Amino acid sequence: MFKLIIIGFLALLNLEASTDEALKAFKNKDYVTAFKLYEKSAIDGDVKAQSALSYLFSNGLGTEQDSTKAMFWLEKAAKGANPTAQYDLGMMYLSGYKVEKDTKKAFEFLSKSAEQNNSNAQYNLSLMYYNGDGADLNVTKAVQLLESAAVQGHKVAEQNIGRVYMQLLKFDEASKWLEKNAANGDSGAYYLLAETYIQLEEFKKAKEWAQKAINMGNPEAQALYAKYELSKY
Repeated sequence: MFKLIIIGFLALLNLEASTDEALKAFKNKDYVTAFKLYEKSAIDGDVKAQSALSYLFSNGLGTEQDSTKAMFWLEKAAKGANPTAQYDLGMMYLSGYKVEKDTKKAFEFLSKSAEQNNSNAQYNLSLMYYNGDGADLNVTKAVQLLESAAVQGHKVAEQNIGRVYMQLLKFDEASKWLEKNAANGDSGAYYLLAETYIQLEEFKKAKEWAQKAINMGNPEAQALYAKYELSKY
């Protein structure tokens, strides 16, 4: 129902460290200096610097490109509980990007990142539960993670949570999120809101949203309008 999203592997890595000098050098495109500073912090055990160093090795910035070293530092940062590195590594294993696909490892690292409230990890982990991909199929758990991501402002999660609640026949919850979708310009939510309010027997609201959907040229909304005689309300 909703789709896996891969948001730029190794482009999401946290380029912060214990000192602002490395980040400043990176932003100034002084990659050689940035690399030296990040490397020092990484060796000293700074997991954010380790994550950043992985990015620099992966992209050949300030040093020669080296995928082996990029993976070494990414794994070190992930095992050091850096949520961004855990997410990146989990997604690499989930998609088979530069590593052998391994849903068990993907689930492990995405779970760790999700526990630290990484909304991207929560979203993609919810898909694993929803589809039974690398995890036992568990729609309840999927919805919990999806809503957690949505509450944090994850746009794709926001767009899908109301639709999943409709599947679960939790129409009160569905209406809250679909109303937000509609307010944010999601015209596809109009018809769903009409359906939801019919289930809640709030026919006046159903009429309002059905009419908006009809105005957008939705034939299903026209049929719904006629079937439930919404003109009466």
